[in-house]
Amino acid sequence: MGNEIYALAFDIGTTGVKTCLFKISDRIELISAASEGYKLYVMPGGGAEQEPDEWWAAMCSTSKTVIKKAKIDPAEIYGISFCSQMQGLVLVDKDGNAVRRAFSYMDQRATEELKKGIAYGPQIAGANIPKLLRSLQITGAVAASVKDPVWKYKWVEANEPENFAKVHKWLDVKEYLICRMTGEFIMTRDSAFSTMLYDIRNGKHCWSPEICKMLGVNTEHLAKIIDCTDKAGTLREKQAEELGLVPGIPVFGGGGDATLIGVGAGAVAKGDTHVYQGTSGWVSTVVDKSIVDANAMIAAIVGAEDGRYNYFAELETAGKCVEWVKDHLALDEIDVYLNKQHDFKHKKADMEVVYTNLYDYMMAVVDSIPAGSGGVIFTPWLHGNRCPFEDSNARGMFFNISLETGKTELIRAVVEGVCFHLRWMLEAQDKKVPTSKTIRFVGGGALSDVTSQILADCTGKVVETVESPQNVGSVGAAVLIAVSAGLISDINDAKRLIPASKTFTPNMKNKSVYDKNYAVFKELYRSNKNNFELLNKLK
Repeated sequence: MGNEIYALAFDIGTTGVKTCLFKISDRIELISAASEGYKLYVMPGGGAEQEPDEWWAAMCSTSKTVIKKAKIDPAEIYGISFCSQMQGLVLVDKDGNAVRRAFSYMDQRATEELKKGIAYGPQIAGANIPKLLRSLQITGAVAASVKDPVWKYKWVEANEPENFAKVHKWLDVKEYLICRMTGEFIMTRDSAFSTMLYDIRNGKHCWSPEICKMLGVNTEHLAKIIDCTDKAGTLREKQAEELGLVPGIPVFGGGGDATLIGVGAGAVAKGDTHVYQGTSGWVSTVVDKSIVDANAMIAAIVGAEDGRYNYFAELETAGKCVEWVKDHLALDEIDVYLNKQHDFKHKKADMEVVYTNLYDYMMAVVDSIPAGSGGVIFTPWLHGNRCPFEDSNARGMFFNISLETGKTELIRAVVEGVCFHLRWMLEAQDKKVPTSKTIRFVGGGALSDVTSQILADCTGKVVETVESPQNVGSVGAAVLIAVSAGLISDINDAKRLIPASKTFTPNMKNKSVYDKNYAVFKELYRSNKNNFELLNKLK
């Protein structure tokens, strides 16, 4: 295996950065970690933006913290890598400076651009049939969602010509940060694929001039494509000082969250399925070819390893729904109560347990009532939905509230509703690709044994979790550095380095309750599609 090395991984999420320092030898060991949040600017009209300087400030702060906590010399760090949110749009000038705030993947303002570009004439799954077929043939995907970055690019061209005139390159989130570190304009294969402009045929690593012309993209704006394990450049002096590091450290391409979270989960073999619940959520199964289900908005996206794809179905708001119910139902936001407390007491098995973490307390409370939340069902579409139906107008709801319904039922219904939607996506994947009988569950949601058991009961699948499931993106980034350093032969070696720590077997009695609620859950969108449009369609 060779000598051990230190690897620094930045996990750039929607609401914050998690920075992890790993020691890699014959295993991957987390030495220290730090997190810091930043804002998501949600605006009227469907806008969702982030400030790149806030990403950088959070990285600088957390980088210094992990080095200090680990008590190592920064010169000992072998390399830097990334796991990042995907399908952002960061337009930069020739000096690598952002010409405007970055578009989040959640932004959905470009309805007119989508309509003009692809959503007209005879359509399948919201896309013009000739354009859809040609796009699938060349890129293995189709830009049929208002949230796809090409329409954000076209929105800037149409609405902010002064900013568009300054554009030198179109970058994704981590590519902007790599550029800031190294001065290099690159895009890893998985990020390139997620633009829907990447030619997947014959193992090519190139953009498609035909698709760019079809969608009206200037190819001069597109960066050089590299592999996830490739060295993108080296850390520059000024940036090293700001990060508390030393100049010259190799900076690797890294990967997107949809690419690397499965790697960090140990779900790397063909047929392995993992489920992620962070701010967003998804279901992903490893396949060896390009597969698309345009009707269900599921596509096999390019993986971190050549010849591997992740058949990927996304839910926009998963853990964000749990955060929402915490902030707006569990917490007293309107000062009704006279006395507030920060220690939460709950009786469990005739013992009073004190919780200092509100999420843990919430999970303990909802675990005290039966599966099914007294018949209350929650839909987790707080910011529209992508799969298995695309509808930016869809929203969350509580259905079937009665006089007996309390906050406990409502909170549990939110957890169950997210799991119902994850089941829906698993079943949608099964139509094209068999999902594995045992699934790896990762992300912040997997920290909760209650949520893990509900997922097992709801889906009927055995659910496994791993150590530090909230850090698996960074673990995946560390795996890439290990491959680059020659410490492991390839990404498949990650499976033996990342064993399961807990296993949850389905309770079939609970599943029978969930089956009934789930049948109603799936009908709620169809029954309310027109109502969602009436209330939420952008003018």
